[in-house]
Amino acid sequence: MAPVSTDRAAAPRIPGWVAGAVLIVALAALPAVVPRYWIYFAGLLGINIIAIHGLNIMTGYTGLLSLGHAAFVGVGAYTVALAQSRLGLPFYLAIPLAGVAAAVMGVGFGLPSLRIRGLYLVIATLAAQFILNFVFVHWQSVTNGDAGLTVQPAILFGYPLNNETRAYYLILFCDVIATVFAINVIRSRVGRAFIAVRERDRTAEVLGVRIVWYKFVAFALGSFYAGVAGGLLAYFNQFVNPEQFGLLLSVFFLSAVIVGGMGSILGAILGAVFMTLLPELLRGGALGIGNTFGFDVSLILVPLRETVFGLLIVGFLILEPRGLARLWKRAAEHLPFGRDRHHPPGSASGAGRQ
Repeated sequence: MAPVSTDRAAAPRIPGWVAGAVLIVALAALPAVVPRYWIYFAGLLGINIIAIHGLNIMTGYTGLLSLGHAAFVGVGAYTVALAQSRLGLPFYLAIPLAGVAAAVMGVGFGLPSLRIRGLYLVIATLAAQFILNFVFVHWQSVTNGDAGLTVQPAILFGYPLNNETRAYYLILFCDVIATVFAINVIRSRVGRAFIAVRERDRTAEVLGVRIVWYKFVAFALGSFYAGVAGGLLAYFNQFVNPEQFGLLLSVFFLSAVIVGGMGSILGAILGAVFMTLLPELLRGGALGIGNTFGFDVSLILVPLRETVFGLLIVGFLILEPRGLARLWKRAAEHLPFGRDRHHPPGSASGAGRQ
């Protein structure tokens, strides 16, 4: 057999940690280059990413479809508001406490549902959404009902994080921690068990995977992420109200997981970006088409927001079930550092590296 030539080196690939570090530096510099208006959306996006990471662990990796995620975000937000007003806790204790409170609540509602899945699980989590929202509205001695609760800004080293830019850096720090932790969980033995439960739960049980236990862990971990996101949202908006955590928000989170790509950390981030910016794009102003046709386009686009959400879910399920994450990877394959420079995709020598 003829020796294989070694003078054809593969194109250099950028290590994941290098790309991540560059992205973090770019995000840290964002407030210096974009208007303050967009910093608000960047902060809201960061909060949504954390919440969607949690739902992605439950639904994308473990197969536990949930329509009650917004309620657990609300538990976290109210926990922060009460921990601050009644216990005087600083934000670095109140936010973890919010995650723990949401995890306990998520496990409490999840325990009766650990042996069911599919439509029955959806109904169980939907019940949690309605029950917790009812509590937010009617337990007025604690939640102040529809009037809501005021939250003072978080204080870091004596400086109040009382504007979008200062709060943005706190959210960015939490985003990095949450994303790195999610990546490591999925790469661990626990993450492999999650995927086994999602794919073939009965087969996994025969192979020794404790299905009920790992569903329990997935509920707790996903709800913890939701609680942390809710705590950050309370500090970011400096106000908590039951209307913030309705069913539409749960549908929003589920839409982001599906559109981004279920069972993908990158998909959770891309889905959050797309779905957070979509309402602003529907206003028309962000696209520069507000009065292009002689009338305000947003008058037509904004009322159709829920319809667009539904069409997006159906469209991605039909056309690209793996979501934006798969589209991103396909695009990356055409970049110089995404493949072997001398063996383009589709060639005989590169066919095995799909």
